[in-house]
Amino acid sequence: MNRRTFASHTIKGALALPFASALKPGSLFSDAPAASKVPLGVDVHSIRAMNWKAKQLIDYVIGLEVDSVLLNGLNYFESLDEAYLKTLKASLDQHDMSLYFGIGGLSVNSPSYTDEFGSPQELILQGIRMARIFDSPSVNCKIGSHRDRRTDGGIVARMDELINELRAMRSQIQDAGIKFAVENHAGDMRSEEVMQVVETVGTDICGVMLDPGNAVWTMENPMQQLEKLGKHVLCTSIRDYRVWESEEGATLSWTAIGDGAMNFPKYTQRMSELCPGIPLQIETISNLKLQIPFLKDDYWAGYPDLKAYHLQEFFTMLRDENSFEIPVNTDLKGAAAQADQEQELLKSINYLRKHCAAIQ
Repeated sequence: MNRRTFASHTIKGALALPFASALKPGSLFSDAPAASKVPLGVDVHSIRAMNWKAKQLIDYVIGLEVDSVLLNGLNYFESLDEAYLKTLKASLDQHDMSLYFGIGGLSVNSPSYTDEFGSPQELILQGIRMARIFDSPSVNCKIGSHRDRRTDGGIVARMDELINELRAMRSQIQDAGIKFAVENHAGDMRSEEVMQVVETVGTDICGVMLDPGNAVWTMENPMQQLEKLGKHVLCTSIRDYRVWESEEGATLSWTAIGDGAMNFPKYTQRMSELCPGIPLQIETISNLKLQIPFLKDDYWAGYPDLKAYHLQEFFTMLRDENSFEIPVNTDLKGAAAQADQEQELLKSINYLRKHCAAIQ
C-alpha cells in the first residue's frame, strides 16, 4: 500500500467510531498512488485523553499511515533506556515512519520549568542521545507559556536563559550533527522573538518548532508567522483556529483543520516552498476558549515593546468574515473527550488529503 494514499470517503465514515481501538491498520486507505510535497504527521497531543504512552501512541499513528509522529515531551516514554527506545525505533522503521520529539523547557526561571528529567544541560544531552537512537534531525525545546511574559525580566529574560543553555552546549550539538528546534509554546514568544533566539544561538545548531495556533495567541497572523520563520522550520505542530471580538478584546478557539479561518491550501503550498520536506504534524485542540484581553491595561505589561504596526494583521483577522464565535463544549471528559479528540484528528487528516494539493 502506498503510504501517501487516503480514501476520504471512508474516513468520513470513521468519524463515527467511538475511539481509537475501533480502528484497524490499513482500514481507512485505498491503494491509489498519490504524490506528496508536504509529508503528513500527527502530534500525539491530539489524542491526549487516551492517556497512552509511546508504544500505544506510535501503534495508533502507524494505523493512520502518515509519515511521522511527534511525541513532544519525555513524559510519553515509559523508559529512557536505550533498549526500550530501540524497540520503538524498530517499529517505526518497519512502517517507514519518522519520529520527532521534544525535551521540554530549558528556562529555569519559567513557572513551567521542571527538573523531572534533569537540568537543562542534562536535558540537552538526553535529547542528543535520543536523536541518535531515533535518527532524528532535530530536537524540540521551549521556554514555557504566556505566563513567562509577566515574570521578572519578562520574556526577554527567559529567552536569554534558553539562549545561554543552548550556547553552552554548542560543541556537543555540533558534534551530534543535529539542531534544536525552539517552539513558540502556549503564548510565550512571538515570531520576532523566536527568530532572535535562533539567530543568537546560531542557525547551524538551532531552528524553529512552528505552532501557528499559538501564534494567534500572541496576536499574530499564522501566514505571516510562516513567512517570517519558514526557512528555519525543523518541526511543526499545526491546527486551525477561530478568533473573534469579545468584551475584553478577543477570544481564541482552536478547531479541526478545515473548520477554522486558515487557508490551508495556501498554507501547505507555502510550506512546500519555504520548508520542503518538513512534515505538517496535526495537533488538534478543540473545545477550548482562550482570552486575549487587549482592552485591559494590565495586559500590555507582558508586551512592553510591542508597537501598533505589529498588530495590524491581527486586527485585520478580527474583521475577517471568518471571525465569528463558534460553539465550544469545555465539559467533555473520559470516553466523550476521547471520541471528540479522535474525530477532530481524523477530520483534519481528511480535509488536508482532500483539499490541499501540496499534501496530495
